Amino acid sequence: MATYQLQLAHLYGNLLNTYGDLGNIMALKYYGSLLDIDVASRVVSVEDDFKAADYDLMVIGAGQKFEQSIALEDIPSKHDELAKYIENNRPLLAVGEGYQLLGQSYIDQHGNKVAGAGLLSHRSELPADQEPIQDDLVVKTKWGLNYHGHENHDLVTYLGKDEQPLGKVIEGVGNNQDDDTEGAIYKNVFCTNMHTVLDRNGDLAKRMLITALANKYPDADLTPQREFKIEPT
Repeated sequence: MATYQLQLAHLYGNLLNTYGDLGNIMALKYYGSLLDIDVASRVVSVEDDFKAADYDLMVIGAGQKFEQSIALEDIPSKHDELAKYIENNRPLLAVGEGYQLLGQSYIDQHGNKVAGAGLLSHRSELPADQEPIQDDLVVKTKWGLNYHGHENHDLVTYLGKDEQPLGKVIEGVGNNQDDDTEGAIYKNVFCTNMHTVLDRNGDLAKRMLITALANKYPDADLTPQREFKIEPT
């Protein structure tokens, strides 16, 4: 049995899972096993209770606009607990439409601007040319690593003043065509347009896992986990 146990919430995993986001869950479980961590996951969906204290990790995936709108209708019932989760420095990965959903506003399936969850300060809108963005993406992160992935999104995103980008775009578009940024970081929330990002960037999975361990087991010696090397894929 693994020395450490973590509980992961796959928020709206039955709705926002169109682009293989289950791969991010599998990656956290796999890298957890290498770090002597048992990661148990649960889908938390519409009308399900959510308590921040019950979870150590969270993933919100990407999907279609219709499914995103269903999640948006439900998220007010979870808003306060999600805010508590975020402000308590618990790690969260938000991808694609999950990234847009957390922000101040985005464009829905009818082309209307709608209020997002308001949990983070970015906003998403239609690009000037209204062309979908589909490209391979390479990003130089704030940690000096190159992250690789594929972006497929129809909105551009602009960060709020309290957010940092995940990194600088080397190849591809990223958040928008104006500032060469990709993704967003607020506390231990990591947002990105890169689908199945953890499959190809194990260092981010490790970062989330160790953050969750340090939160849950503050007196544990995590030196072996911190020193464990994950080779780029």
